[in-house]
Amino acid sequence: MKIATLNVNNVNRRLPNLLKWLDVAKPDVVCLQELKSEDRAFPEAALNDAGYSAVWQGQRTWNGVAILARGKDPVVTRRSLPGDPDDKQSRYIEAAVNGVLIGCIYLPNGNPQPGPKFAYKLAWFERLISHAAALFDTDAPVILAGDYNVVPTNFDIYPTKSWAQDALVQPASRACYRRLLEQGWADAIRKMHPNEPMYTFWHYLRNRWPRDAGLRLDHLLLNGRAEKRLAAAGVDRDVRGEEGASDHAPAWVSLKLTKGKRST
Repeated sequence: MKIATLNVNNVNRRLPNLLKWLDVAKPDVVCLQELKSEDRAFPEAALNDAGYSAVWQGQRTWNGVAILARGKDPVVTRRSLPGDPDDKQSRYIEAAVNGVLIGCIYLPNGNPQPGPKFAYKLAWFERLISHAAALFDTDAPVILAGDYNVVPTNFDIYPTKSWAQDALVQPASRACYRRLLEQGWADAIRKMHPNEPMYTFWHYLRNRWPRDAGLRLDHLLLNGRAEKRLAAAGVDRDVRGEEGASDHAPAWVSLKLTKGKRST
């Protein structure tokens, strides 16, 4: 079972790129972030034609999240992150697919920092940490996948000081990510590729894609039951180099099937 995450950076504008990648990579489940689409404008019909059912929580401007499933109907369990009923930003959706519980995350960017946007990022992270603790011991494989807007360590970013003041690399952001891992979650990409940077994001500016000046922002965290089934993980980095591409590349994990289940 192949589960991927992609910050699509406008689902309608990047739809041709998304459909091409789905046809080639054939992931079973995809978490999308930054839809930049209201609910009624989400391209459900085109995705259905490609063999994918979808659940989504849309929003104009910078937000919006979705979970796609190939040949299955995702069963929504949550449409927002608990802990703040007044938070109206569409940044979290959770669904069960083929026995796996999947949380799709678009964590706040937090810039400029310090300031209210960074405070919101850290408060949102605290809510995620609390919810993740409740999910970790769920009697099912759980994956928290998405754009975390955190570079976990200096190994996860090209050698530079140009990002030093950015919210993505601040000690407080990194500390929150470490606290998630300390609950027992496995960072699947880093676990399977301990000696490679495995960038997932390259800014459009300053020729950063051709220079491979990348950052690892997109993560798939697995609870113990999911980690036992982990077979492979990677980044489809060539997708970033295609015309009209998002500034993120898809990251993915492959889970071994349990006995008695066929691949979809």
